[in-house]
Amino acid sequence: MTVDIADPAFPVPVVDSIDLDRAVELVQQVCRIPSVLGEEAALAEFLAAVMRDSGFESVELQPVLPNRPNAIGDVSFGSGPRVVLTGHLDTKPASIGWERADPISGDLIDGAVYGNGVMDMKAALACQIVAIEAVRASQLPLSGTLAMAAVADHMGQQAGSIAYFDTHPADLCVLGELTNNEVCLGHRGRYYFDVTVHGRSAHTCHKYSAVNANVLAAQAVLALDRSRLEPGLPFEVTELFGAETFIVPGRIYGGLAPGGPSMIPDECVIRVDCRPQPGVTTEEVRAEIDRCLAEATAADPRFTADVTLSDVKRAYLARPGDEVIRLMSDAVRLVRGEEPRLVTENWLGDTASFGDKVPTVIFGPGGPPVYCPDEHLSIEDIHEATKVYATFAALALAGRSDPAADQSAGPSAMS
Repeated sequence: MTVDIADPAFPVPVVDSIDLDRAVELVQQVCRIPSVLGEEAALAEFLAAVMRDSGFESVELQPVLPNRPNAIGDVSFGSGPRVVLTGHLDTKPASIGWERADPISGDLIDGAVYGNGVMDMKAALACQIVAIEAVRASQLPLSGTLAMAAVADHMGQQAGSIAYFDTHPADLCVLGELTNNEVCLGHRGRYYFDVTVHGRSAHTCHKYSAVNANVLAAQAVLALDRSRLEPGLPFEVTELFGAETFIVPGRIYGGLAPGGPSMIPDECVIRVDCRPQPGVTTEEVRAEIDRCLAEATAADPRFTADVTLSDVKRAYLARPGDEVIRLMSDAVRLVRGEEPRLVTENWLGDTASFGDKVPTVIFGPGGPPVYCPDEHLSIEDIHEATKVYATFAALALAGRSDPAADQSAGPSAMS
């Protein structure tokens, strides 16, 4: 039996093999397992058990951080490309104000599954596993390996993705971040700068002997908030991401901790959260921060501060002609019956840490708002995502497209 991937009927055996009820039920199950950043172990253990029971090979809890493993497994179809479906285990804490369901209920209400993190990105993990099962059940003559990697620490330092792709080769990858089931080319990066503002401490009763670091920091916060950095970028990057590099004074901490004694603080640290487009350098962002701090000095000559670059996560951008993008576009077209949109996102994906190693497309169910009261995802979106994942995986293993047709050799992880 031969496979004609140009045949519009190609994905039928794969789509017909999907257990859509299982996909929804598995989404409900993962929503019932809390996995806030730092507490991913229980969900990793559950997904490893699901893969093991399903007959995945090489299933393991890959050590990453203490009691925070990845859950990984493979399904082999013989020699050929290795295609990874991946997503993160960790979520943010549940928001206040849930009314229709409990944040960890996984309740099915009016055609949607409710749960904290269902869109970011518990549903995608479940859909990816069921999609791999469907490709295996289709019995199409495919060649290669489908790998599942549910990774920890996305919202930390992306240690899970780094550990996985440092030890497991891959030819193509799908990252299941929420894109409203659209084909996503990439995302902005993230630079963290810590601005440490210096004052002079004193007892509160000696107010006028002190220089309050928190008050000085307020000048910097206001100046940073006014920032509208628009670096010179290629037209196509500006068209995809917009002209402004977002610079935001995020966490601010100064003085002694609540619950203890109080004194006028001699230090206040501002974590400046910067979201650069592909091609924006740390030097460009640092220059803008320095300009803002000069405004703070002009407002209060007592202002002094040190600036430290604390973390760098690169932007990621694939190209429309890349094989992985074409395959995903074909998969969406075959499932949906219409031409897919190519989009970009402003959030940060794990591709910041592995996109320079593996050609990756980002595709997943759900979209904003997320981490809000009564977060939910429709059954229709769960079904469609599972069908697209399965179709993409079958296309990727049925016959790699001609690399000479690529508009580029691969992805670009750009600073």
